[in-house]
Amino acid sequence: MTDPEQIWRTAYNHPGAWDTEFPPESMVDLFEASARAHPQAPLLDFMGRHYSYGETLDGANRVACGLKALGYGPGDRIGLFLPNVPHYVAAYYGILKLGATVVNFSPLYTVEELSHQVEDSGTRALFTISATALLPTALKVLDQSGLERLVVGSVAGALPAAKSFFYRLFKSSEVTERPQDERILAFSKLIANNGLCDAPKIDPEKDVALIQYTGGTTGTPKGAVLTHQNLSANARQVARLDPEVATAKDRVLGVLPFFHVFANTCVLNRTVVTGGEIVMLPRFNAKQALAELRRTQPRALPGVPTMYQALLDAPGMKPSDFASLRYCISGGAPLPAQLKEEWEKITGARVIEGYGLSESSGVVCTNPYVGLNKPGTIGQPLQGTRVKLVDKEDPTRPPPEGEPGEIVVHGPQIMQGYWNRPDADAEVFVTVEGEPHWLRTGDVGLIDEDGYIKIVDRLKDMIAVGGFKVFPSQIEAVLYQHPAVKEALVIGLPDAYHGELPHAYVTLDEGSQASGPEICAWLNGKLGKHERVSEVVVRDSLPKTMIGKLSRKDLINEVMAERQG
Repeated sequence: MTDPEQIWRTAYNHPGAWDTEFPPESMVDLFEASARAHPQAPLLDFMGRHYSYGETLDGANRVACGLKALGYGPGDRIGLFLPNVPHYVAAYYGILKLGATVVNFSPLYTVEELSHQVEDSGTRALFTISATALLPTALKVLDQSGLERLVVGSVAGALPAAKSFFYRLFKSSEVTERPQDERILAFSKLIANNGLCDAPKIDPEKDVALIQYTGGTTGTPKGAVLTHQNLSANARQVARLDPEVATAKDRVLGVLPFFHVFANTCVLNRTVVTGGEIVMLPRFNAKQALAELRRTQPRALPGVPTMYQALLDAPGMKPSDFASLRYCISGGAPLPAQLKEEWEKITGARVIEGYGLSESSGVVCTNPYVGLNKPGTIGQPLQGTRVKLVDKEDPTRPPPEGEPGEIVVHGPQIMQGYWNRPDADAEVFVTVEGEPHWLRTGDVGLIDEDGYIKIVDRLKDMIAVGGFKVFPSQIEAVLYQHPAVKEALVIGLPDAYHGELPHAYVTLDEGSQASGPEICAWLNGKLGKHERVSEVVVRDSLPKTMIGKLSRKDLINEVMAERQG
């Protein structure tokens, strides 16, 4: 079998890049180094209001001192239940400077989901904002969990003066008053100090910076434990991908949610490394994103495939809206080849598909910014990262020659383990050729002659059809070839005879006309007998996660609820 490490050793721009070392560095040192280097340079552009590196560092220092005065310190878990607002950045780096651990929570969580993860992580304090979509949920969690305190910020206070007035005048329905409760503290009061207090010494390789809960595709979400070194190494790995970053103005449109590990690394931490600027949007809205593209002229737009499709479909979109873009990092879901081709043709920007997990601090591998870009692959490993394939049934041995295997990863960005889940650690880590701590990804892939990796499917998504294993992504890839299909998800549903059968759910391009039975007949004519779907259902929409990724888990839940109802 060809040794992938030997391929990568010669495929990179310089030999040995695959085993490049990243010296231990804390996230605090990383941030403060950039702030010292250019304190007046803009770090954040929030709806037209700019925050410099120096100003943001001052805010982080004040958060750290405010939390310390309340009795919090090293090792404490402090949560962020926030959209993309300036409070997130100040709180994130302030918590880290305190020596405490950030716990990211999705703003879409229900009371039950947030309560569970607060309890599981032992989160003591929680940052949020006075939005009707967030504060009521946080208040209920405060009353029914071990949470001790809420720190509540105001979005209006972070906006430029004119926009702040407009927000207060016309957005009152989106704002909830902060209750008078000794357990609830205004963000402005927390940072009402001089920011001068002693900070603990941080051990980058031992101290935990972030607990990042997995998406919970199967079972209960688990908290990936990421050290300062895990995060800082991955930020440096990603920053090194861009060959122009040292000479070009590094401005990034930050529409991916910061609570998600993809944005945390590829938008926030990576941009801090480069000394660049982040144009922040609280959430993705195609019309608003196009307006910000025109206003700020960023050179990079990390996103997910559905986001790129929404921008192309947005009313009033003009190719000139994308004139400043050079690179678009795509992750979170497979990138359809036709979408990549259409995006690059219309915008002139290169789409770079990559791959990563919460357990890997965000990124494992990507296609190169410059050089051979292979559609349908996730590229090659980042510097300092090794990838191998192991047998799907026995991860201690390689797969049969030429057959797909489970992808396992080793590198400085790989988590320490799951929070309080030694049982899960025993399942997810494997020793490969005598070397421990290889992460089992659960993804099945192939490595080609150039060292590019292609994901075949997820082990846990495979559908068992009468003893045959069917990969949903392979059926979806065929569906995307149909001229009317815009989005596609294939799931396995119970069948009395076969055990499971694949069922396909699609949305159609605007103006397209095709029925489910028509698409089903077309599709099954192109599939093997055991792969053929039981039905194709045309829907107005398919469920998506917070970052816009098609959600197989939510679709299964919806369909099963419909069947039982």
